[in-house]
Amino acid sequence: MNTTHHPIAIVGAGLGGLTLARVLHVHGIPATVYEADPSAAHRTQGGQLDIHQDDGQRALADAGLTEEFRAIIHEGAEATRILDQHGKVLYDEPDDGISRRPEVLRGDLRRILLDSLPDQAVQWGHKVTGIRPLGDGRHELAFSDGTSTTSALLVGADGAWSKVRPLLSDATPQYTGTTFIETYLYDADERHAATAEAVGPGAMCALAPGMGIAAHREAGNVLHTYVELNRSAEWISAIDFTDAAAATARVAAEFDQWAPQLTALITDGETAPVARMIYTLPDGHRWERVPGATLLGDAAHLMPPSGDGANLAMFDGAELGKAIAARPDDFEAALTAYEEALFSRTEPFYAQAHSMLDLMLGDRAPFGFIDFFTGAAQGQGTAGEQP
Repeated sequence: MNTTHHPIAIVGAGLGGLTLARVLHVHGIPATVYEADPSAAHRTQGGQLDIHQDDGQRALADAGLTEEFRAIIHEGAEATRILDQHGKVLYDEPDDGISRRPEVLRGDLRRILLDSLPDQAVQWGHKVTGIRPLGDGRHELAFSDGTSTTSALLVGADGAWSKVRPLLSDATPQYTGTTFIETYLYDADERHAATAEAVGPGAMCALAPGMGIAAHREAGNVLHTYVELNRSAEWISAIDFTDAAAATARVAAEFDQWAPQLTALITDGETAPVARMIYTLPDGHRWERVPGATLLGDAAHLMPPSGDGANLAMFDGAELGKAIAARPDDFEAALTAYEEALFSRTEPFYAQAHSMLDLMLGDRAPFGFIDFFTGAAQGQGTAGEQP
């Protein structure tokens, strides 16, 4: 077996892992990111994100990428519209142009992070198949291509089903009872005019108790939709999503009597529907200090989408990078400082995330969600992020 050694090994080339690698690079500290995907273009990177001042934008500033970030902002996308199931507009907030939480595509954000790293900093096609502690904080990672590497510091930035997490915690993600089903419409204004008008210039949510249709207008005249359903895991598993037509019909049947300009976001979808079951770790997830290893992002604090996930992951990466840079000869001191701050700052977000799902799909939908946004004008926040 071909074995290499890298002092800092990061598993996962998502936003959090790449932010960590970039902040370390800014401080002259090399790190290697291992990613299972064979290339950066292997799959789409999700939808649009609103990047918050207090965490996501701070992380990008620490990474020295504020100018690059400003160049990829989708202007006008902060507009928000909430409808009932009949298409009646109940709340309509235009983009005021101030860009407190500017919207960007996740893929564009990932690209500027990748472009900021040295060649070979990301090792593509390295799917972790096993991790073995070697003592003294060192670990050996085995990959599906038969190679392996050892590290003095191992960071799990590998998402909900992290391969690194079991080293630190026995917690496993649990299904929340909500699934988002993803679809796209292209050339929306020309080919789907009534639907494009209903969505408007930014984000649109049409909600009722237990179900909803949320769509975002993305650059290039694209409508990116998440159909939201409170359904059991058994109900979801009974749908064959490899049969796109049948799956679309089954999902659309749940929205019988809804306005056709809304259900068109399901029935006229130009990509096969993809079910994204929403999972969460236990509220306030934390672990005891394990030498030479830690977690960030969803690997550390998976929770339902509420507009915070990507921002928290990037902030985790930046804060960990700065902690290591401040203590480059003492990884354990760096990890202790990082984790103490991590646990305290992320714990409140669990309740907020669960509350957001209830506001969107609970018994008071859509009016609970409208109440949230009328409070947002006084600084409570937004809910722009999608999985």
